[in-house]
Amino acid sequence: AGLPVAVKDVLCDSSTLTTCASRMLADYRPPYDSTVVAKLKAADAVLIGRTNMDEFAMGGSTENSAFQVTRNPWDLQRTPGGSSGGAAACVAAGMAPLSIGTDTGGSIRQPAGLCGVVGMKPTYGRVSRFGLVAFASSLDQVGPLARSTQDTALLLETIAGHDPQDATSLDVPVPAYSATIDQPLANLRIGIVREHFAEGLDPEVEAAVREAVAVYESLGATVKQISLPHSKYAVATYYVIAPSEASSNLARYDGVHYGYRSDEAAILRELADERKQIEANGNRAALDDLDTPLVRMYRRSRAEGFGPEVKRRIMLGAYALSAGYYDAYYLKALKVRRLIRQDFDTAFAEVDLVASPVTAQPAFRLGQMANDPLAMYLVDLYTVSANLAGLPGISLPCGMSSNGLPIGLQLLAPPLAEETLLRGAHMFEQATNWKDCRPPICNPNESP
Repeated sequence: AGLPVAVKDVLCDSSTLTTCASRMLADYRPPYDSTVVAKLKAADAVLIGRTNMDEFAMGGSTENSAFQVTRNPWDLQRTPGGSSGGAAACVAAGMAPLSIGTDTGGSIRQPAGLCGVVGMKPTYGRVSRFGLVAFASSLDQVGPLARSTQDTALLLETIAGHDPQDATSLDVPVPAYSATIDQPLANLRIGIVREHFAEGLDPEVEAAVREAVAVYESLGATVKQISLPHSKYAVATYYVIAPSEASSNLARYDGVHYGYRSDEAAILRELADERKQIEANGNRAALDDLDTPLVRMYRRSRAEGFGPEVKRRIMLGAYALSAGYYDAYYLKALKVRRLIRQDFDTAFAEVDLVASPVTAQPAFRLGQMANDPLAMYLVDLYTVSANLAGLPGISLPCGMSSNGLPIGLQLLAPPLAEETLLRGAHMFEQATNWKDCRPPICNPNESP
């Protein structure tokens, strides 16, 4: 009770606007609270504000917001990650001790890693999605970000649990995560993903993650190398499934039911001018192809209301779902998704936790990938598999780069094994001092 919590601007809150960082919903005030917001209010949390994000949670740098770009507190010329970049940055900068984010392909864990805080994606269905503005419904999950694993456990306890208003919500008890987090894990088995230590991984990131694994060994854990052979297809699979679901979910924003509506008077004038031009040219047959005012308003509202990245993903999804390509792309992606899940089932028969980097490099400069969508999509290389398989995952700070940027360690666990995941993360956190590092802007009189 009384703890300040910042909430990503994608969860409905009847007491304020829910914009999804989009012009499309710039003035939208929902008539109800999302289940997560309702639980926070019931717990007497102080909801101190909404955090910036990539528009409709689509992006990995929080540069795609329709409002402002969010900056990394460790270096204001670099990205905080995304799409929950605002949620991670505000915790890292000390603006709030706790925040709520969402994770569709790494959107909690990636910014947590780049900002040096703890971020957790729970098992799919562990936290209600009711009142979450959907991006990709089979991948979206709400989760906590905090300065420590203890605070992460406390916040997860508060928001987790079955919700009859969410058909995908799991009807299973919620353990007392914060009460058991101090209990060390005996005979802990950790798997190192062979495919995640390949070409393209920054040497400093690799060194920090391997040193983190060595800490576990010093604490008595057994470490072995494992293989996730289909993980190399994870990004491609994700960028077929997620845009496909997005194109369906975002079809509702038409300027008629709700959302941004283009200037109707301007549309009528434009259509009248076009009609006059057609008649002047004597091509009356072309009048049959002229938009009706409703169709033109629908097209114009979506063109003006959505930003470039959202429109790109809508087009990708519509293409993958089209009659001629459904089997070749979407159906095949669903099959590969099943193979990725089976890889994890095999791995977890031998280990308790899977360890890997969160990202291949520390935070990159703002604008560095603005004109290279493929490079931006590959930032999700190590995180999307957990969403495709529905697994819980956590990112926690494990080192610093030579230029003073945080490096994150990712741990994954079997479905509903959040308790093991938190206890395992807490073991590392207690054995190191990385969670105590603060950005220079938090200590202006001290060198980083």
